[in-house]
Amino acid sequence: MRVSRDVAEGNRKRVVETASRLFREQGYDGIGISGLMKVAGLTHGGFYKQFADKQALVVEATRAALAENLRRWSKVMARNGKDPVRAFRDFYVSRAHVDDPADGCSLATLAAEAARQGPEVQSAFAGGIGAMAGQLQLAGLDRDAALHQLSTMVGAVILARAVGEDPLADEILNAARTDEGSGR
Repeated sequence: MRVSRDVAEGNRKRVVETASRLFREQGYDGIGISGLMKVAGLTHGGFYKQFADKQALVVEATRAALAENLRRWSKVMARNGKDPVRAFRDFYVSRAHVDDPADGCSLATLAAEAARQGPEVQSAFAGGIGAMAGQLQLAGLDRDAALHQLSTMVGAVILARAVGEDPLADEILNAARTDEGSGR
């Protein structure tokens, strides 16, 4: 049965959004096409009408997730014009973010896997990281400080997730939220 162009575009968008969330939650290899399509409410066969293969979806879903992260960050930073970097840092380096990888930042969930996904995914990450650092630069940080802040925040979320419910997780998050984190 043929579907209209609008329906097909809606289905594709639903698959990309579902994949973006599931990849952040389970990793690129943690969900197969059948499972992903089932969660999206579509048939397995419909996948190949939309995408050449899973890798094509991985690239598109990664780009979509990184773009969504940037939109979310911009909103958080705009809410506090006085100190947008601190507002963002407090939002990002939080227990709520640690506890919700599916709706959280794709850098903290998928960056380690990007190295094994090939040049298209790595290129998507390069563009996303550059844009996110650029957002921090617009808030007043120079390029090095923006990359330092981004690296610290992402690393803190990764490490806090790695230790689970151990009290060390909160210590890590608290340390990353301070301006004295350099230890100097």
